[in-house]
Amino acid sequence: MANNVDVTTANFEQEVLKADKPVLLKFWAPWCGPCKMMAPVVDEVADERADNVKVVSVNVDDAPDKVASLVGAQSKSQLAQFLDQNA
Repeated sequence: MANNVDVTTANFEQEVLKADKPVLLKFWAPWCGPCKMMAPVVDEVADERADNVKVVSVNVDDAPDKVASLVGAQSKSQLAQFLDQNA
């Protein structure tokens, strides 16, 4: 699982913004059930596509400086409203 890198505020710029290939950024939390269910799938994708995609993970509990967050399934109008308020 060498292609799934843990990202923090300290290494975000280097690992994500300056990456030499497209980045799949996974936000997760240890208390998040769906995150735990998706982890093996994301790890498989990370391994299978290591040559052309970089997969990085951000623990949201360790990254309190995020601009805004939206948790759970959202409708199109809810997502649009969120973007209008935070973009």
